[in-house]
Amino acid sequence: MALAYTGPDMRDALRNLLEFDARLARIVSATTEPMLGQMRLAWWRDTLGRPVHERPAGDAVLDALGTRWDGREAALIALTDGWERMLEEPPLTQSSARAFAEARCEAMLAAHGVSHTDSESAAFHTTAWRWALADFAAQVSRDDERDGLVKLGLGDGAPNPRLPRHSRGLAVLGALGLRSLRAGGRPLMEGRGAAAVALKAAVFGR
Repeated sequence: MALAYTGPDMRDALRNLLEFDARLARIVSATTEPMLGQMRLAWWRDTLGRPVHERPAGDAVLDALGTRWDGREAALIALTDGWERMLEEPPLTQSSARAFAEARCEAMLAAHGVSHTDSESAAFHTTAWRWALADFAAQVSRDDERDGLVKLGLGDGAPNPRLPRHSRGLAVLGALGLRSLRAGGRPLMEGRGAAAVALKAAVFGR
């Protein structure tokens, strides 16, 4: 639904970002030895730092990033660094959680072509922040870590700001994220009310 309500000129970039983010998440979740996970993440960081024509071909995610993220790799490399913070010894610290969420936000803003000089950047950042932390909070197994992520994600608890029509996909993610955080870090699509929340955000922008 988020992709369906994203403007066509940025839909592929958002899809590529979500696929890459999911790939990094799988690396971290499957890692039992931090050094091995760091090596796998380092491969992505180093590969994305090369010109597109020097990268290996054949990986669907990497190939797609080379097509639609050429010139915006800094945000993807920062996202890789953010996921690497999740390999630290538990419990998750607030500084690592902030760094992770910030990296996810920066990548989301880059997918939408928004810079910090844009007047609407704060609205994008707040919405992406809620999604970034809620999505991760729903995946952690430690209650204390989940509680910390929820507290960080809610902030002052204010409603999500309204986003422009071409970015209603992010509005959907942010609305589901805020709902999840208010429920204590439950999965974003849990319960029958999730679809209604997503549809409302798609129509009204928050």
